[in-house]
Amino acid sequence: MILKRFGKEPSGERLKRINNAENTQNGKFQNIEPTAVQPEDVSMFKIMKQMLNRPKTVRPSAEIPHKKADLLNINTKKPAVVWFGHSSYLLSFKGYNILVDPVFSGFASPFKFFGKSFPGTDLYQAEDFPKIDLLILTHDHYDHLDYKFLKQLKSKVLKIVTPLGVGEHLEYWNTQPDIITELNWNESEEVHQNLKVTALPCRHFSGRNVKRNTSLWASFALEWEGFKIYIGSDSGYSSQFKEIGEKFKEFNLAFLECGQYGKYWPQIHMFPEETVKAAKDLNTKILFPVHWGKFVLSVHPWNEPIRRLMAETRIQKQEVVSPRIGEAYVLGEQFSQEEWWNFE
Repeated sequence: MILKRFGKEPSGERLKRINNAENTQNGKFQNIEPTAVQPEDVSMFKIMKQMLNRPKTVRPSAEIPHKKADLLNINTKKPAVVWFGHSSYLLSFKGYNILVDPVFSGFASPFKFFGKSFPGTDLYQAEDFPKIDLLILTHDHYDHLDYKFLKQLKSKVLKIVTPLGVGEHLEYWNTQPDIITELNWNESEEVHQNLKVTALPCRHFSGRNVKRNTSLWASFALEWEGFKIYIGSDSGYSSQFKEIGEKFKEFNLAFLECGQYGKYWPQIHMFPEETVKAAKDLNTKILFPVHWGKFVLSVHPWNEPIRRLMAETRIQKQEVVSPRIGEAYVLGEQFSQEEWWNFE
C-alpha cells in the first residue's frame, strides 16, 4: 500500500510526448523563469533545523470553525464553491460538478508522522460527494494528489484533466485511460458543452519520490458559460500572472495559493502580499485564497497567511472572499465575510 502511493514515472508513449515537449530538457519539465526549490546558500540541514523549531502556533489551538454544506444538493444558477481547506474545493454550476485537488485521507504526505490535517477540516467522505463530472489535478504532490481518497472516489469520477505526465500515476492506480486528458501549458480541451479548460504555466515543481519534474505542474483557466475562473496551482510569483491576465482579459474568480511560504523557498510559493499582486495581475474581480488552513507544511503561524493577505487586499483594494471550510459561496451573491480565523 505504501509503495503504491508513490505512483509511477512516465513511460512509453507518454514519455515520448514529454520528451518532445518544448518545456522539457532531458525528460524533465522546466519553469519559464529560472526557479530554485531552495536558494543555493541554504542547506537542507538549515531548513530542517528551522522546521524542528517551529512555533506552537503553526497548528491552531482549537478546532477550525466550519460548516457542512450538503454537496448532493447544490444547484445554483451561478457557480458555487465549497472549500475543504488547503487546495481542495468543489465548483458546482447548473448540476455540473468540478472537484479540484481533493485531499481527504487526513495527511499531506505518504506517512502518518508528517502533515496531519487540523481538527475540524476533514468533514467529508467519498459518499458525501455527488458525481464528479470533472476532476482537476494541478500536479502530483501529496497535498494535491491523494491516492487513498482517489481510490474511494473512483466510481464517481467521469473525467479527469491534469498536466502532462500525471496520468501515469492515475493509470498505475487503475484509473481508466479513456477518462484522462493530459494537457501541456497553453493546451485546451472542450470538456463539456460551454466549458473550455486551458492549462497554463505556473512556477513550481513536481515529484512524489526522489525524482523531480518528470510530470508537469499547471494552473487552469475555465471558460464556463460566460464565466472565467482561474484555478491556481502552487506557484512562486511570476510574470506569467500578468501574461495570463492579458490573454484572458479578466477573471470573475481566481483561486490562488496563500500559505506554506518561507524565506528558504521563495521562488516556489508566494508570500501573501505576492498573492494579492498576482490577483491584480490576473485582473480578477474576486480573489479566493487557498493552500492554507488545513496542514502544517511551513514554519509560519497557521493563520498568518490569511491575516497578511487580508491586510494587503485592503491596501490594494482587491475584493476577496474566504468562507469557512465547508461553507458554500455563490459567485455574485452577497457574502458576509467574518474573520473566523482570529484565534491562535
